[in-house]
Amino acid sequence: MRMTSTSVRRRRAGAAVAATALGLLAAAVAPALAATDASPTGRSRETSSSGSATGSGARPARTVISPAISRLAQGTGRDIAITIDDGPDPKWTPQILRVLRQNNVKATFCIVGTRAQEHPELVRAVAADGHQLCDHTVDHDVTMDHKPVAYQRQQILDGKAMIEKAVPGVAVNYYRAPGGAFTPESRAIAAANGMRPLGWSVDPQDWSRPGLPAIVSAVEGKLPERPTVLFHDGGGDRSQTVAALEQYLPWLRARGYTFTFPARTTP
Repeated sequence: MRMTSTSVRRRRAGAAVAATALGLLAAAVAPALAATDASPTGRSRETSSSGSATGSGARPARTVISPAISRLAQGTGRDIAITIDDGPDPKWTPQILRVLRQNNVKATFCIVGTRAQEHPELVRAVAADGHQLCDHTVDHDVTMDHKPVAYQRQQILDGKAMIEKAVPGVAVNYYRAPGGAFTPESRAIAAANGMRPLGWSVDPQDWSRPGLPAIVSAVEGKLPERPTVLFHDGGGDRSQTVAALEQYLPWLRARGYTFTFPARTTP
């Protein structure tokens, strides 16, 4: 049907009115949607593992990761966290997993990204046994605290990605700087990506292979409150570490210690 110029003008005027009304409606609704879908930090609201929003009106508390270095085990009283660094290693990691399994101990494995690439099956074995995963950077550069922030970021985030690729769907909850080479920037980067910076409170220096008596003496001495103990499954011959764990874990159990993971969130 042919339209007159008057009809065209009327239709254009009606469309303009409708567009104006829709614009006003969108402007009114947008703030309400933002208040519903955004957290106080501006991130999207919590979702369940299926990806759908959790709760019906009540928003769950968001996990807040502290950038401060954690040196305490979770819990109270006689709780202790065992941490294992520098692997995975095809010879020593399976032996340490065996000792942990025999003693019903869950530990935190601080994994080097390139070694996760080389031995993804060992990362999967660690996760399958219920241990926690920790990002120990791409290639364990102990001088990274003297490098640019961009380099630190690359080491941290690429290392995390390498671990996640080896075992998809398993969280990397901690970050430990090689040799303790933390910086304020690296701690902030880790925390912003869901990883608590992780230190230690007991170091038997098993990496230097001082001998079984020296390792055992160091870890069976007076322990601080809720200790985090440092061992290694990579970087060389770890036979002394395996032997020390075989002796140390039953000793701790007999004295009433409970094995747990390092503290991760803010109090």
